[in-house]
Amino acid sequence: SLPLLQAARKRNSLNLLELSEAELEEQFVRGDGPGGQATNKTNNCVVLKHIPSGIVVKCHQTRSVEKNRKIAREILQEKVDLFYKGEDSDVFKERKTSEKQKQEKKRRAKENLERKKLFKEMQQLDKE
Repeated sequence: SLPLLQAARKRNSLNLLELSEAELEEQFVRGDGPGGQATNKTNNCVVLKHIPSGIVVKCHQTRSVEKNRKIAREILQEKVDLFYKGEDSDVFKERKTSEKQKQEKKRRAKENLERKKLFKEMQQLDKE
């Protein structure tokens, strides 16, 4: 079971719910993390809240306020889509398929490792 809000942040989903600016509450705060004076003196971290659902997104990925605003809106749109559509959301479906692909890749790698071990054991037996 995949937590719904963790599945957000997929770029190529086209069928997302639209957000209206009236439903959003935006704040600019100081960011956290590494960066020293550049981080401690500038308010370029964007906190965006979707009022009807109560979902809050905090974005401090770049030094630019405008880029952070754009990224925060994208993330919020995906999270709101997941919140309302749940497992029917395109974002959730994409995440599920990528998770399956990842598991399949791990399974194949494990099989290959087992084959290599068997091959080495056979070589050792042949030498003896």
